[in-house]
Amino acid sequence: MMHPKYRPDIDGLRAVAVASVLAFHAFPDALPGGFIGVDIFFVISGFLITTIIMQSHAAGDFSYRDFYARRIRRIFPALTLVLLATLAFGWYALLPREFTELGKQAAGGAAFIANFVFWGEAGYFDTAAETKPLLHLWSLGIEEQFYIFWPMLLALAWRRRWPILRLLWVLAAVSFLVNVLTIHPYRTAAFYSPASRFWELMVGGILACMRLKAAGKAPAWRSHLQSCLGVGLIVLGLVMTRSDKAFPGWWALLPTLGAASCIAAGPAGLLNRHVLASRPMVWIGLISYPLYLWHWPLLVYARIVEEGEPAAWIRACLVLASVALAWLTYRFVERFTRARAQAGMLRSLVAGSTAIAVAGLLALGGMPPRNGSDLLRKVTDATVDDNYYAGFEQQKIGAYPVKRVGSGPRTVLLIGDSHILQYAPRALALAGSAPARMATTYFSTYGACPPVPGMVAEGNPGCEKARGEMLALALDPRIDTVVVGGCWNCYFTGNFPLPFYFREGDAAYLVNNGGEGLGRSLASLEKLLAELVRQKKKVYLLLDNASGPEFEPRRLIEGSRMGRMVALHSTPTAPLPPDQAQLNEQLKALARASGAEPIDVMARLCTGGQCLRATPDDAPVYKDREHLRPAYVRGHADYLDRILLAPQP
Repeated sequence: MMHPKYRPDIDGLRAVAVASVLAFHAFPDALPGGFIGVDIFFVISGFLITTIIMQSHAAGDFSYRDFYARRIRRIFPALTLVLLATLAFGWYALLPREFTELGKQAAGGAAFIANFVFWGEAGYFDTAAETKPLLHLWSLGIEEQFYIFWPMLLALAWRRRWPILRLLWVLAAVSFLVNVLTIHPYRTAAFYSPASRFWELMVGGILACMRLKAAGKAPAWRSHLQSCLGVGLIVLGLVMTRSDKAFPGWWALLPTLGAASCIAAGPAGLLNRHVLASRPMVWIGLISYPLYLWHWPLLVYARIVEEGEPAAWIRACLVLASVALAWLTYRFVERFTRARAQAGMLRSLVAGSTAIAVAGLLALGGMPPRNGSDLLRKVTDATVDDNYYAGFEQQKIGAYPVKRVGSGPRTVLLIGDSHILQYAPRALALAGSAPARMATTYFSTYGACPPVPGMVAEGNPGCEKARGEMLALALDPRIDTVVVGGCWNCYFTGNFPLPFYFREGDAAYLVNNGGEGLGRSLASLEKLLAELVRQKKKVYLLLDNASGPEFEPRRLIEGSRMGRMVALHSTPTAPLPPDQAQLNEQLKALARASGAEPIDVMARLCTGGQCLRATPDDAPVYKDREHLRPAYVRGHADYLDRILLAPQP
């Protein structure tokens, strides 16, 4: 099988890519656009793989067996080693549920479907990205999926004598179109889906085909211009791109076209020859693959052990440790396996990767880590019990997106924040147990966004638009019943980290801790409920559950990650904070004054000033300090049943 002539400047471009990613992960404020290094990798991979395939077809010696054998020898050695080390340390330091999640990530990484694993995990309550040791393998999944699809397409096009370059332009355009059309409505899908990412590898493939067709040597001025333009676009992407922007979308053009321009410049391009092909850059480029694999688990485990962001000097040391591990992996593992093309080595690599996948599945299936008592598992299970919208359909009412379950003649809309979202599992359970009586039930929610006109929080910029959609839905004549809910204890008793204000014209009044905006916000809520009642709708105000640190399951965990960790037995109840009890009474009166009906959650969960926090078998009722967990809501939140179910005939 033919291989392209070695170009040191491409290794230098790899160095730019991996250094950008490392800088972003270790010091995100220093290089907030560093994550675009992954997109540079995509272009490089597409270029090299397409060059290899097309040259081999031209020479008549292309072999799928040889192609995939080389891919295995290139990818498996370092990946298997990193997965093994990550699983081993996870067994030592992680809690039961965390180790279960790591098992899923490891199995997905070994099977090259990590992008689909993390796509399925994304959500408001999902484990923070900073605590997922194998999150970075999503990009490897994209590349490997491309390696399955791409050789077969090029082989078919070669045999049928299709116009390959024209075909690739069309496919890249379609993939790019999927990217820009899905980036706003389905941002997670646009980020992780191969359909919206393949165009970046195809850009490299198109460039490879163009260079293979090109006749003669390009003039020097063009190479210099392409080199400078490419580096300039990459620098522009590093400076201007941010993780909170719609990425990939149109923004991904900067690193993608920048990398393509650098490659197109050739080894004689000005910056390619003097910067990218320099010895330090080439050295980093040679270890870029194991460096990419090692750096993220080290940084994540440091965050987990420290239970927060490690000090800057620790992160700097971890970056240096990543470089050292990457060099050792390259020198003693990668070079060793690449030099041995025998079938036995290939079988060993496949067997090792398969063993890692099996180990991941065992961890996913319940194999305990070092700290794996039954009580510890119950507590950690509660902290990650967060798939509230599982089983719901994504739909629209007019232009507004909603989650739907049930199909009865009555229509019920629940609006608010995550304290409305937490009741979705009960609605799904009722739809399964009593489908004939279940109303058509819609949820419209937005995290940390009170359904109170005029209330704003600077730290939640999407709230006002989302609330406008909720309120428009609530007024829609197709809706019979409206349930308004929220974390009232968070907003109105000062128990929330975000400062909330009530805005009247140009004036803004603080709501937290009894500020001037508190009374105005309550009055606005009452006005909203009254307006919905005037629209001839049945209106409910869903009151809050008790909240606070004494309801947090993690309070039961003691010990250290590097030592022993145990879970304490919990008393079944905790005291209801007086300010929350007082607010509950105030909101009940407000609801009745507006013509709405209050749903008193505390009346069900609290008795004699004590509120439920654990079931008799020591399983926590809460997911965190504020939210009831799905397992509890699904079976016990029956105070919503009379709203969602029609009466028995």
